[in-house]
Amino acid sequence: MNLELFSPEDIAVLNRLDLSRLPQHIAVIMDGNGRWAERQGLPRVIGHHAGVESVRFMINACHDLGIPYLTLYSFSTENWRRPEEEIQALMDLIEEQLRSELEGMHRKGVRVRHLGRRDGLPASLLRVLDDSAANTRENTNLTLCFAINYSGRSELLDAATRMAQAVQRGELDPASVTEDDLAHCLYLPEVPDPDLLIRTAGEMRVSNFLLWQIAYAELWCTTALWPEFRAPHLLAALEEYHRRNRKYGGIAS
Repeated sequence: MNLELFSPEDIAVLNRLDLSRLPQHIAVIMDGNGRWAERQGLPRVIGHHAGVESVRFMINACHDLGIPYLTLYSFSTENWRRPEEEIQALMDLIEEQLRSELEGMHRKGVRVRHLGRRDGLPASLLRVLDDSAANTRENTNLTLCFAINYSGRSELLDAATRMAQAVQRGELDPASVTEDDLAHCLYLPEVPDPDLLIRTAGEMRVSNFLLWQIAYAELWCTTALWPEFRAPHLLAALEEYHRRNRKYGGIAS
């Protein structure tokens, strides 16, 4: 385990944790970039650029702690309602960062995946996403899922459509459909459900994110805005995760 990202105070917190019980999949709703910028009298797009450092921290931290799956809510289908200039800046930023960070992530054994609909995304961004996925597909240290043009309801609708098409082709009996059948029709069925969902900026909602997959995820929210998110926040989330008794509908042991 590489702890170079962490201060002595952070390591003291880590030493209190049972590292064998870390979440296997962390999902993050990265909220507050715009508010961070506005509080400083800066354009909202500057906040998105500042948030890149938190993305980089989170990827490296999960890699170094041996957490095998990380999903980042990067752009929702609802975000298309934002001003056109901000949307374009976000698309350019995501593409630019993927290009610049890919080699370093590849060296670390990070596998990149895209979660969401392709329709509407710029062709150049799709090429970068496809190239990133192809170039890192054999990596096994960390699977990094970027939820871009993503909606939980759209994912469920698309899964239902795939199932209906399978019924039409005679490949699926509607009388015997199971939860596994639906799960296999989701965008990334091979990725396990999140154990821990982190949301920044003090909001207390899931915002149409991974609606099927977070059924039993532990939720942790912080008032810190996403550009402020660093090791103390992550470690606070992990400490709280350790305090939870995950019963999955059963009785506490």
